Amino acid sequence: MTTTSASVHVPGNHLMVGLLGQRDEYLRLVEDAFPDARVQVRGNEISIVGADAARAAQVFEELVVLLERGQHLEAGAIGRAIDMVRNDERPSEVFATEVLRGRSRTVRPKSSGQKRYVDAMARNVITFVLGPAGTGKSWLAVAAAAQALQSQQVERIILTRPAVEAGERLGFLPGDLMAKVDPYLRPLYDALHDMLGAEGTQRMLEKGVVEVAPLAFMRGRTLNDSFIILDEA
Repeated sequence: MTTTSASVHVPGNHLMVGLLGQRDEYLRLVEDAFPDARVQVRGNEISIVGADAARAAQVFEELVVLLERGQHLEAGAIGRAIDMVRNDERPSEVFATEVLRGRSRTVRPKSSGQKRYVDAMARNVITFVLGPAGTGKSWLAVAAAAQALQSQQVERIILTRPAVEAGERLGFLPGDLMAKVDPYLRPLYDALHDMLGAEGTQRMLEKGVVEVAPLAFMRGRTLNDSFIILDEA
């Protein structure tokens, strides 16, 4: 096994604090991920020796780039950055993409797969995406829709998904249309609330700027200047 060495200069004490984490939490994450690399920190210099030195150094370099852009690091992001470097991907490119900039948070892709999804939505009129539950498919689509609405690329957002038992059977359920389909469309509501806030979402729903409806009720609709999300189809 070849022993190599690498060093990373961190330009500024404030960046070093963000890079290493509280009580060196992030440093330990990198050390645990690359057991064949020995990391030593002196001042603003990180020295790495071992077979995994180059990979570990690349992780630190990518994280420094993120910090210089003003992005906040957390343990989950460190783990995802490590995985990307192992796959010859650049976290600084993936995490740099902004899907939606809100007052309280900025929505960014958290993996290279999510970045490809976001890029596909930006480039294409129609985008199909498949993936396991919890991988951000609906969440990122709603974020992209909110951004398109805020930038006046579209005039409204339409969220739709199939409702169990189809539209004809919904008549047997109590309440108006929204009460009937609410349980099936709740994941989309949750994403809207996360992006726009509860008050903002309610206001847009009342104005018809955001519309949520089951797929069975979408036949024959005119959908000009709309960002349409068909979920769980």
